Amino acid sequence: MKLPPLALYVHVPWCVRKCPYCDFNSHQAVGVLPEAEYVQALIADLDCERERAQGRRFGSVFIGGGTPSLFSAPAIAAVLDAADRRIGFTPDAEITLEANPGTADADNFRGYRAAGVNRLSIGVQSFSDPQLAALGRIHSGGEALRAFDLARAAGFENINLDLMHCLPGQTPAQAVADLEQAIALAPEHLSWYQLTIEPNTLFYRKPPRLPDEAVLEAINTAGATLLDFAGYRQYEVSAHARDGRHSRHNVNYWEFGDYIGIGAGAHGKLTDPDAGCIRRRRKVRHPREYLARDDDRCAEQLTLAAVDLPLEFFLNALRLNIGVPARYFAERTGQPLTVIAGPWSDLVRQGLAAPLTDRLATTPTGHRFLDTVLAAF
Repeated sequence: MKLPPLALYVHVPWCVRKCPYCDFNSHQAVGVLPEAEYVQALIADLDCERERAQGRRFGSVFIGGGTPSLFSAPAIAAVLDAADRRIGFTPDAEITLEANPGTADADNFRGYRAAGVNRLSIGVQSFSDPQLAALGRIHSGGEALRAFDLARAAGFENINLDLMHCLPGQTPAQAVADLEQAIALAPEHLSWYQLTIEPNTLFYRKPPRLPDEAVLEAINTAGATLLDFAGYRQYEVSAHARDGRHSRHNVNYWEFGDYIGIGAGAHGKLTDPDAGCIRRRRKVRHPREYLARDDDRCAEQLTLAAVDLPLEFFLNALRLNIGVPARYFAERTGQPLTVIAGPWSDLVRQGLAAPLTDRLATTPTGHRFLDTVLAAF
């Protein structure tokens, strides 16, 4: 078992309004946000985690939420400065911040860029005002376009747009229109993912009427064709990039890399080669409790059982179209490839996995039916 690359996830738990489909740890902001107090709590949280870096620097940072763009540029700068001083960044570190078009601000965008953020992920979801209203979003299609223009003007040369499909009542033509508008902006990256109804959401309690399987298939086929034609190559289930501008932070997740998570409800995954194990850590969820702690803010630590490691590994690795180097399995789980040789051979015979050579990857059919592949482990 070897130490894999290390990333940092920072969670900002507040948003203007909770979206009816969102099952993330997010809380509607009421009154003035405790920005300064939360930044200090994040830094204290990082102090408790710094030994787990084990000499590695952060190759990527993702500041997610919630709505991180509710925080000022000086607040984001303080967190990044603390991370750099305590653990450090690799020279080419990718630093991403999520932004909501409804909270886009030119001064803040310039400030984020000056603070070291070099990648912006804008939660557009749709450019259609009726669809945005159905999703409970606080922005309009016009505000989404403005947010993108502000990001470019602020100097961001690496931008992701989040788009959803299979929206309530959506037709294939409407889904394609959203993609066409996004492509016209020429972002470096597009995350195009299906709306799913998750427990503990308003949509779960009051489900909207979503497109049926035939419409969904038509949307997926038309969208994939359009994205590929426009030069956005699919490299993961929901991720498409131009010119190799994939999300390095997310690829680290999918390649079973390590990450430290700080912030209310943040998760982390860390390798301990000396103990020969992998641990997952979760911080206390509620912002009020998170702020009240003056010690370790970890709520739960779980050591992964050896029997669970193949599934844990493949849940991530096989999301990538080209899979991962076969050597990663042994290096990052501590188990020999012989552990998975039997199930893998069965998948090859079924046409769901590529023959085991120097990479572990599904076939195109296996990628479409990933749940079936994962069931083998």
